[in-house]
Amino acid sequence: MMNTILRRSVLGIAGLALSTGVVAGPLATLTDTTPAAAAVQVAKPDMDTLIPHGTQGMSRIDLGDEQVANVKAIIEATKKAGMDERAAVVAIGTSLQESKLENLGHLGARNDHDSQGLFQQRPSSGWGSVEQITDPAYSTTAFLNGLKQVEGWQDMPLTEAAQKVQVSAFPFHYAQWETQAADLVAEHWTS
Repeated sequence: MMNTILRRSVLGIAGLALSTGVVAGPLATLTDTTPAAAAVQVAKPDMDTLIPHGTQGMSRIDLGDEQVANVKAIIEATKKAGMDERAAVVAIGTSLQESKLENLGHLGARNDHDSQGLFQQRPSSGWGSVEQITDPAYSTTAFLNGLKQVEGWQDMPLTEAAQKVQVSAFPFHYAQWETQAADLVAEHWTS
């Protein structure tokens, strides 16, 4: 009985893999190879650049329109600051942990002191006014300015670099978002 169940499971998985390959295979090869299309396409950052220390966490959430807009705002602010894709991964991973990429206002009793915005920055800690830290471009630039002050941040795992800027009570929680942050940067860096 157990061998029959195991055999059916293996055959079912193999059939699924085969049917997925048959469906995805030919569709994946339909690309525009004209010279004009090749000139317009820009290479997306590779995962070795975005996650140089390997994957440290696998948390993932579905994003709504507001969150995707905030991803794009973080990437735009990163580019304006003259920083690279890895800086955007650190910033987006930090925001995923701090606010799930939501530009949060004051949460009343659920607030951590006076923390607000994408990065849960605190006016009382000198991050800026409430209006400033709830502006995605400003809050990202403030975070990146802090990141620039961390010597060797480029060579640190995301969780270490984020902690040096954020000084969180839960420093290792940033790591869980690195893969999704890298995926978001790969998807939106050139868009």
